[in-house]
Amino acid sequence: MSTTTDRTADLQARLERVRHRMAAAAEGRGEAELIVVTKYFPASDVALLAGLGVRNVGENKAQEAEAKAAALAGSDLRWHFIGQLQTNKAKSVVRYASAVHSVDRLGLVAALGKAVAAENRRRTEAGDAQRGPLDCFLQLDLRRGEDLDPGRGGARPAEMLELADAVAADPGLSLSGLMAVAPLGEDPAAAFARLQDLSAELTSRYPRAAGISAGMSRDLEAAMAHGATHLRIGSDVLGPRPAVG
Repeated sequence: MSTTTDRTADLQARLERVRHRMAAAAEGRGEAELIVVTKYFPASDVALLAGLGVRNVGENKAQEAEAKAAALAGSDLRWHFIGQLQTNKAKSVVRYASAVHSVDRLGLVAALGKAVAAENRRRTEAGDAQRGPLDCFLQLDLRRGEDLDPGRGGARPAEMLELADAVAADPGLSLSGLMAVAPLGEDPAAAFARLQDLSAELTSRYPRAAGISAGMSRDLEAAMAHGATHLRIGSDVLGPRPAVG
């Protein structure tokens, strides 16, 4: 049996287990969209996943994501950027990404809006079709307390509506909803319950921004129990992360 065949079988088995967990968690609730996070895994794995029916791929690193998207150009994959994003990387991200799940500051909103406009001007000059608005999820920091680490991604919940207004005002951006990671050391269900409450506050102003990007390999059930519409799953589909030199 070839290495490629072995890897395909491994990915298929892992995918089936994750989809079974999702189906069980969705019983009586809405289904969620699976985003397979392929950080540090090769483009060849992404190609195998596409052959197994995966359509949504998540990446954390701008340079790695750009290279993989280029290697798989022409596929019908939807690329989701989920890591912290520097404003100077906005121009490259909008060339391939359908969505950014880590919009957490006004400067990034402005950079992404300008980047989408510039990308569409470039496409017009090249005779290519325009890209659609970039789906934006506002990343919130769910940790409690005032003394939060400013180096960690995520806006304060109190900043949510200001960010939402900025995204909604930009024609190149589409406000999709919220994203968060359950804080370490806290019951994920409690954290995701707060996120669900914040989503209700957001949708009272922007009814179409009902997306909730939450839940990873360890806590997808808790996320789905509190309204997650997008799950970001890495290790349970791809296995242990490869060593990075």
